[in-house]
Amino acid sequence: MRILLTNDDGIRAPGILALYRALMDAREDPASPLARETQILIVAPETVQSATSHGVTFSEPLMCRVVHLDDQTEGVAVDGRPADCVKLAVSQIWREHFPEHPRPDLVISGMNAGANCGINVIYSGTVAAALEAAFLGVPSIAVSLHIGATPPDFDLAALFARRTIDHILRRGAPAKHDCLNVNIPRTDGSRTDMPPIVVCPMNTHGLVDSYERRVSPAGDVYYWASGHGLDFHSTEPGSDVDRLMRREITVTPLAYDLTQHDRMARWRDLLG
Repeated sequence: MRILLTNDDGIRAPGILALYRALMDAREDPASPLARETQILIVAPETVQSATSHGVTFSEPLMCRVVHLDDQTEGVAVDGRPADCVKLAVSQIWREHFPEHPRPDLVISGMNAGANCGINVIYSGTVAAALEAAFLGVPSIAVSLHIGATPPDFDLAALFARRTIDHILRRGAPAKHDCLNVNIPRTDGSRTDMPPIVVCPMNTHGLVDSYERRVSPAGDVYYWASGHGLDFHSTEPGSDVDRLMRREITVTPLAYDLTQHDRMARWRDLLG
């Protein structure tokens, strides 16, 4: 299997390297669907692009360079956003590395340092990269890690993520326009056993926004976002937020058609 790996935390983030290593280690596991000559190309943003959602670059060049992430791992850093990375990789960079295989078999985006559950899915650059792949007809999986008060164990989280991906692939690879959003619960030392995997919908309640009002030395008023990224007005039982807080791995299939199909007939009637 040939995988394009990207993220929104930047190409040097610990999550993407941990996930890369876990995916490559799967080649030594005969029970893993990834054991069959897995090849991975990393194409990720040069800088942190968290919460940039699905922005893309049109008016500026996308500068690219090969960077060495450790003694054995290199990737292509793109001075752009996560969706840029996928668009550029699928249309151009991938073919330069694998001319005999015009497209990757799978795009994985992550592992993000911070959960992307609930309405955060809309803001997430991690999820946007995965959705961009699905737009383009390449199945994709977004992977994010819930960060708690203590430092996370990225290697353990990456192992959980890889086992989840194994579980998904054993039951048949996602279809070419499928996008799955995976959230891994906290790996802060309180548990080391594999959490249960649950399929659940996203929580659709808004975040509780909070801003700290400040005044600059010049007397200008500005506001600094101070809200908690997982503080929602409400949490539906059984939703991704609810299940993640129960320390379960959540899997949510995502759609990118924003049409409200059940309201189409009403609006046709109203507007003739």
